[in-house]
Amino acid sequence: MQQRYIINNPTGIHARPAGAIIKKAETFPCRIELETEDGTRISAKSLIGILKLGLKQGDRVAVIAEGEDEAEAVRQIGEIVQSIFE
Repeated sequence: MQQRYIINNPTGIHARPAGAIIKKAETFPCRIELETEDGTRISAKSLIGILKLGLKQGDRVAVIAEGEDEAEAVRQIGEIVQSIFE
């Protein structure tokens, strides 16, 4: 299962939102990945991987999950991806 989301946070996905993504991703047994529009795909459970994507406000990213609870994983990770962090 996969769904595309737009980064709304003015400072993009930096350490704090990346940490929130990882923390949530680790609660699911399924494989969860993030994929940029250019096709770069990384594990949503990897801090270095997420930071290397360099996601900025307005970028689109796909949340892809495969396995047990995949739909819920995509939904919850997507909520974080779209969140605005103060």
